[in-house]
Amino acid sequence: MQLKGQTGFYKGKVRDVYTIADKYLVMIVSDRISAFDVVLPHPIPYKGQVLNQIAARFLEATQDIVPNWMIDAPLPNATIGYKCETYPVEMVVRGNLTGHAWRTYSSGKRMLCGVPLPEGMKENDFFPHPIITPTTKAHQGHDEDISREEIISSGLISEAEYTQLEKYTLALFERGREMAKDRGLILVDTKYEFGKIGDTIYLIDEIHTPDSSRYFYADEYDQRQEEGLPQKQLSKEFVREWLMDKGFRGLDGQAVPHMSEDVIGQISERYIELYEVVTGKRFLKQDMNYDETEQKLTEAITALGI
Repeated sequence: MQLKGQTGFYKGKVRDVYTIADKYLVMIVSDRISAFDVVLPHPIPYKGQVLNQIAARFLEATQDIVPNWMIDAPLPNATIGYKCETYPVEMVVRGNLTGHAWRTYSSGKRMLCGVPLPEGMKENDFFPHPIITPTTKAHQGHDEDISREEIISSGLISEAEYTQLEKYTLALFERGREMAKDRGLILVDTKYEFGKIGDTIYLIDEIHTPDSSRYFYADEYDQRQEEGLPQKQLSKEFVREWLMDKGFRGLDGQAVPHMSEDVIGQISERYIELYEVVTGKRFLKQDMNYDETEQKLTEAITALGI
């Protein structure tokens, strides 16, 4: 697809990104799905629509905190926004000791990305206060942990700008937790990406989606913690768990397990369930063919005056 005013194109793991007039981005969230840094061979119907619409909802709900890149979401799976100079760091924020933080903690370490971790915690416990554990942004392979001090001393981001990113990150996370609470959920951890145009910082990419965030169900949290049971999660983790059950962890030489039509359908339904729980709205399946997509995007781009 060649869009009006197109000056660049990038195909990511799950997104196709078109640069328009070197000033705007058209981001199409595909139905491709990745796990363990591997793009799986079969797309998941409506996954792109789910993620794009959740992200659009949260971008609209947080624009009073920080400007964001989104101008319009003219299609169920596409967003048009400003092209920003991207900061080379992802701001990971954690409210609970889980995932990578728990693996670090259970190995005996009490420091993560330069942040001290309290003694005496159990898996999934709340931290006294949310902590920020940034990572570098890797175009290929895994992101790497990095500390605040390393970011500033290496010149990746100035201290003044990084301090502002921290403030935005904590405010966004607090808003996300408030919105999750209204849906009977706990926003456990998530990541934010930022960029800038001139001296203005913008929130970019997706936010608070199940692909970039982890949620627990609030009504069962206390009892499960008391009994030492795993928390009931709302995230992309179920896909990873299915793959691990089949012996796949993305290691060299491992083949992706066969995904039957039934499995693909189940994953699609889980994504739709995620949408409805997180937003409180009924999901409306919208199928777009190639010609409709190109026409709608052309109209939206023309409306920008290009």
